[in-house]
Amino acid sequence: MTHDAASKTADFPETVVAPSLLAADFANLAEASRSVADDIDWLHVDVMDNHFVPNLTLGPPVVSSLKAAVDIPLDCHLMIENPDKWAPGYAELGAYNVSFHAEAADKPVDLARNLRAAGTKAGLAIDRDTDIEPYLDILPEFDTLLIMTIKAGFGGQSFMPELLAKVRTARNSIRSGHLNVRIEVDGGISASTIEAAAEAGADAFVAGTAVFGAEDPAQACRKLRSLADGARRR
Repeated sequence: MTHDAASKTADFPETVVAPSLLAADFANLAEASRSVADDIDWLHVDVMDNHFVPNLTLGPPVVSSLKAAVDIPLDCHLMIENPDKWAPGYAELGAYNVSFHAEAADKPVDLARNLRAAGTKAGLAIDRDTDIEPYLDILPEFDTLLIMTIKAGFGGQSFMPELLAKVRTARNSIRSGHLNVRIEVDGGISASTIEAAAEAGADAFVAGTAVFGAEDPAQACRKLRSLADGARRR
Protein backbone atom coordinates (compact mmCIF):
# COMPACT_ATOMS: atom_id res chain seq x y z
CA MET A 1 0.00 0.00 0.00
CA THR A 2 1.39 3.39 -1.00
CA HIS A 3 -0.90 5.34 1.35
CA ASP A 4 -1.66 7.64 -1.60
CA ALA A 5 -5.33 7.70 -0.68
CA ALA A 6 -6.04 10.48 -3.14
CA SER A 7 -5.07 8.36 -6.14
CA LYS A 8 -8.04 7.37 -8.28
CA THR A 9 -9.26 6.30 -11.66
CA ALA A 10 -11.87 8.41 -13.39
CA ASP A 11 -14.79 6.29 -12.20
CA PHE A 12 -13.52 4.31 -9.24
CA PRO A 13 -11.68 6.10 -6.40
CA GLU A 14 -9.49 3.79 -4.40
CA THR A 15 -11.18 2.22 -1.39
CA VAL A 16 -9.85 3.66 1.86
CA VAL A 17 -9.49 1.39 4.88
CA ALA A 18 -8.99 3.38 8.08
CA PRO A 19 -8.67 1.33 11.28
CA SER A 20 -9.71 3.18 14.41
CA LEU A 21 -7.10 3.33 17.14
CA LEU A 22 -9.92 3.61 19.67
CA ALA A 23 -10.01 -0.20 19.58
CA ALA A 24 -6.24 -0.67 19.81
CA ASP A 25 -4.10 -1.16 22.90
CA PHE A 26 -3.50 2.39 24.11
CA ALA A 27 -0.21 1.33 25.69
CA ASN A 28 1.11 0.19 22.30
CA LEU A 29 -0.45 2.45 19.69
CA ALA A 30 2.64 2.68 17.50
CA GLU A 31 3.09 -1.09 17.50
CA ALA A 32 -0.60 -1.61 16.70
CA SER A 33 -0.33 0.89 13.85
CA ARG A 34 2.71 -0.79 12.37
CA SER A 35 0.99 -4.18 12.50
CA VAL A 36 -1.49 -3.04 9.83
CA ALA A 37 0.61 -0.42 8.04
CA ASP A 38 1.03 -2.36 4.78
CA ASP A 39 -2.70 -3.02 4.42
CA ILE A 40 -4.37 0.30 5.24
CA ASP A 41 -4.64 3.81 3.85
CA TRP A 42 -5.35 5.98 6.90
CA LEU A 43 -5.17 5.62 10.67
CA HIS A 44 -8.39 6.89 12.23
CA VAL A 45 -7.77 8.88 15.41
CA ASP A 46 -10.87 9.47 17.54
CA VAL A 47 -10.51 12.69 19.52
CA MET A 48 -13.13 13.07 22.27
CA ASP A 49 -13.28 15.83 24.85
CA ASN A 50 -15.80 14.54 27.43
CA HIS A 51 -18.03 17.51 26.53
CA PHE A 52 -19.32 17.10 22.98
CA VAL A 53 -19.43 13.35 23.68
CA PRO A 54 -19.32 11.66 27.12
CA ASN A 55 -15.90 10.14 26.68
CA LEU A 56 -12.28 11.30 26.82
CA THR A 57 -9.69 9.86 24.46
CA LEU A 58 -6.74 10.89 22.32
CA GLY A 59 -5.52 14.45 21.84
CA PRO A 60 -2.71 16.54 20.34
CA PRO A 61 0.21 14.90 22.21
CA VAL A 62 -0.79 11.47 20.94
CA VAL A 63 -1.28 12.74 17.40
CA SER A 64 2.13 14.35 17.51
CA SER A 65 3.74 11.14 18.78
CA LEU A 66 1.98 9.02 16.15
CA LYS A 67 3.05 11.37 13.39
CA ALA A 68 6.66 10.91 14.46
CA ALA A 69 6.38 7.14 14.92
CA VAL A 70 4.51 5.92 11.83
CA ASP A 71 4.37 6.87 8.17
CA ILE A 72 0.61 6.50 7.73
CA PRO A 73 -1.79 9.37 7.00
CA LEU A 74 -3.65 10.32 10.17
CA ASP A 75 -7.41 10.75 9.84
CA CYS A 76 -8.41 12.81 12.88
CA HIS A 77 -12.09 12.72 13.83
CA LEU A 78 -12.77 15.54 16.26
CA MET A 79 -15.73 14.84 18.53
CA ILE A 80 -15.15 18.04 20.45
CA GLU A 81 -16.74 21.34 21.31
CA ASN A 82 -15.42 24.51 19.70
CA PRO A 83 -13.65 22.87 16.74
CA ASP A 84 -13.32 26.33 15.18
CA LYS A 85 -10.65 26.97 17.80
CA TRP A 86 -8.99 23.56 18.12
CA ALA A 87 -9.18 21.87 14.71
CA PRO A 88 -6.43 23.90 12.96
CA GLY A 89 -3.97 22.68 15.59
CA TYR A 90 -4.35 19.13 14.32
CA ALA A 91 -3.60 20.30 10.81
CA GLU A 92 -0.46 21.98 12.10
CA LEU A 93 0.59 18.68 13.71
CA GLY A 94 0.56 17.08 10.28
CA ALA A 95 -2.80 15.28 10.17
CA TYR A 96 -3.76 14.17 6.66
CA ASN A 97 -7.49 14.74 7.17
CA VAL A 98 -9.29 16.58 9.97
CA SER A 99 -13.03 16.02 10.34
CA PHE A 100 -15.12 18.08 12.73
CA HIS A 101 -18.79 17.76 13.62
CA ALA A 102 -21.38 19.91 11.92
CA GLU A 103 -23.27 19.98 15.22
CA ALA A 104 -20.34 21.66 17.00
CA ALA A 105 -19.03 24.16 14.45
CA ASP A 106 -20.29 27.75 14.35
CA LYS A 107 -18.89 28.45 10.89
CA PRO A 108 -18.16 25.14 9.14
CA VAL A 109 -17.23 26.68 5.79
CA ASP A 110 -14.75 29.09 7.35
CA LEU A 111 -13.22 26.27 9.37
CA ALA A 112 -12.93 24.03 6.30
CA ARG A 113 -11.10 26.79 4.48
CA ASN A 114 -8.79 27.32 7.45
CA LEU A 115 -7.96 23.62 7.56
CA ARG A 116 -7.15 23.50 3.87
CA ALA A 117 -5.03 26.62 4.23
CA ALA A 118 -3.13 24.89 7.04
CA GLY A 119 -2.28 22.02 4.70
CA THR A 120 -4.77 19.30 5.56
CA LYS A 121 -7.91 17.92 3.99
CA ALA A 122 -11.16 19.11 5.55
CA GLY A 123 -13.88 16.73 6.68
CA LEU A 124 -17.44 17.34 7.83
CA ALA A 125 -18.86 14.79 10.27
CA ILE A 126 -22.60 14.15 10.63
CA ASP A 127 -23.85 12.41 13.78
CA ARG A 128 -26.64 9.84 14.02
CA ASP A 129 -29.50 12.23 14.73
CA THR A 130 -28.50 15.01 12.32
CA ASP A 131 -30.19 15.44 8.95
CA ILE A 132 -27.75 15.64 6.10
CA GLU A 133 -29.80 17.74 3.71
CA PRO A 134 -28.92 21.13 5.26
CA TYR A 135 -25.22 20.48 4.59
CA LEU A 136 -25.31 19.27 1.00
CA ASP A 137 -24.85 22.75 -0.43
CA ILE A 138 -21.54 23.24 1.39
CA LEU A 139 -19.96 19.93 0.36
CA PRO A 140 -17.78 21.63 -2.30
CA GLU A 141 -15.84 23.15 0.62
CA PHE A 142 -14.87 19.70 1.92
CA ASP A 143 -12.73 16.75 0.94
CA THR A 144 -14.43 14.21 3.19
CA LEU A 145 -17.95 13.68 4.47
CA LEU A 146 -17.91 11.43 7.53
CA ILE A 147 -21.32 9.89 8.21
CA MET A 148 -21.77 8.18 11.56
CA THR A 149 -23.47 4.80 11.40
CA ILE A 150 -23.79 4.80 15.20
CA LYS A 151 -24.10 7.55 17.82
CA ALA A 152 -20.74 9.30 18.16
CA GLY A 153 -18.86 8.82 21.40
CA PHE A 154 -18.19 5.13 22.05
CA GLY A 155 -16.58 2.26 20.19
CA GLY A 156 -18.09 -1.20 19.94
CA GLN A 157 -21.65 -0.11 19.09
CA SER A 158 -23.84 -2.00 16.63
CA PHE A 159 -24.10 -0.79 13.05
CA MET A 160 -27.35 1.03 12.23
CA PRO A 161 -28.26 0.22 8.61
CA GLU A 162 -31.03 2.82 8.50
CA LEU A 163 -28.35 5.53 8.59
CA LEU A 164 -27.15 4.44 5.16
CA ALA A 165 -29.99 6.51 3.73
CA LYS A 166 -27.77 9.52 4.44
CA VAL A 167 -24.93 7.90 2.51
CA ARG A 168 -27.20 7.37 -0.49
CA THR A 169 -28.44 10.96 -0.35
CA ALA A 170 -24.90 12.30 -0.10
CA ARG A 171 -23.61 10.07 -2.91
CA ASN A 172 -26.38 11.25 -5.23
CA SER A 173 -25.57 14.87 -4.40
CA ILE A 174 -21.84 14.37 -4.91
CA ARG A 175 -22.39 12.56 -8.17
CA SER A 176 -24.83 15.12 -9.55
CA GLY A 177 -22.53 17.96 -8.54
CA HIS A 178 -19.42 16.24 -9.96
CA LEU A 179 -17.70 16.77 -6.62
CA ASN A 180 -14.47 15.14 -5.48
CA VAL A 181 -15.61 14.32 -1.95
CA ARG A 182 -15.02 11.04 -0.16
CA ILE A 183 -17.83 9.52 1.88
CA GLU A 184 -16.47 7.92 5.03
CA VAL A 185 -18.59 5.74 7.31
CA ASP A 186 -17.79 5.22 10.97
CA GLY A 187 -19.48 2.89 13.41
CA GLY A 188 -19.98 -0.85 13.51
CA ILE A 189 -18.12 -1.44 10.25
CA SER A 190 -17.12 -5.10 9.95
CA ALA A 191 -17.03 -7.94 7.45
CA SER A 192 -20.79 -8.32 7.88
CA THR A 193 -21.68 -4.65 7.31
CA ILE A 194 -19.07 -3.12 5.02
CA GLU A 195 -20.69 -4.37 1.82
CA ALA A 196 -23.97 -2.61 2.59
CA ALA A 197 -22.10 0.62 3.34
CA ALA A 198 -20.13 0.33 0.10
CA GLU A 199 -23.23 -0.39 -1.96
CA ALA A 200 -24.87 2.71 -0.46
CA GLY A 201 -22.01 4.86 -1.75
CA ALA A 202 -19.29 4.97 0.90
CA ASP A 203 -15.68 4.71 -0.25
CA ALA A 204 -13.80 5.15 3.05
CA PHE A 205 -14.38 2.81 5.98
CA VAL A 206 -13.50 3.18 9.66
CA ALA A 207 -13.25 -0.14 11.50
CA GLY A 208 -12.18 -0.52 15.10
CA THR A 209 -12.99 -3.79 16.83
CA ALA A 210 -13.23 -5.58 13.48
CA VAL A 211 -9.53 -4.87 12.98
CA PHE A 212 -7.82 -4.58 16.33
CA GLY A 213 -10.06 -7.19 17.94
CA ALA A 214 -9.16 -9.72 15.24
CA GLU A 215 -6.57 -12.45 15.69
CA ASP A 216 -4.77 -11.13 12.59
CA PRO A 217 -5.48 -7.39 12.22
CA ALA A 218 -3.67 -7.10 8.88
CA GLN A 219 -5.67 -9.96 7.38
CA ALA A 220 -8.85 -8.37 8.70
CA CYS A 221 -7.97 -5.18 6.82
CA ARG A 222 -7.35 -7.11 3.62
CA LYS A 223 -10.70 -8.85 3.93
CA LEU A 224 -12.53 -5.57 4.55
CA ARG A 225 -10.92 -4.03 1.47
CA SER A 226 -11.81 -7.02 -0.69
CA LEU A 227 -15.43 -6.97 0.44
CA ALA A 228 -15.75 -3.22 -0.09
CA ASP A 229 -14.13 -3.34 -3.52
CA GLY A 230 -16.42 -6.12 -4.60
CA ALA A 231 -19.54 -4.33 -3.41
CA ARG A 232 -18.51 -1.02 -4.95
CA ARG A 233 -17.94 -2.62 -8.38
CA ARG A 234 -21.36 -4.24 -8.56
